[in-house]
Amino acid sequence: MEKVLKAILSEAFSELPPRTRNLNRLLELGGITLPENMQAFVNAINLQSVPTRYPEDFTRLSKEIDGKTAAEYVRQTRRIIRWLKKNIPYLK
Repeated sequence: MEKVLKAILSEAFSELPPRTRNLNRLLELGGITLPENMQAFVNAINLQSVPTRYPEDFTRLSKEIDGKTAAEYVRQTRRIIRWLKKNIPYLK
């Protein structure tokens, strides 16, 4: 999702997107308002992105998130990407 949001920003502003992994910041910069249920998921997954970049936290997190939860994260992420492609004019 981060890469899709950065592609949107790059296309919209004809410049490199900012060096951030904060999904909410990327949405804000793009002027994108997601439906409430999708935004709630982004808020939740955004909190998971920092720990996955550090080995000691990744090990702990990998024990907390089972395969079913990971599959649900992927499903929700794909759903949001489909929504972005449908609702952002220059992605159609």
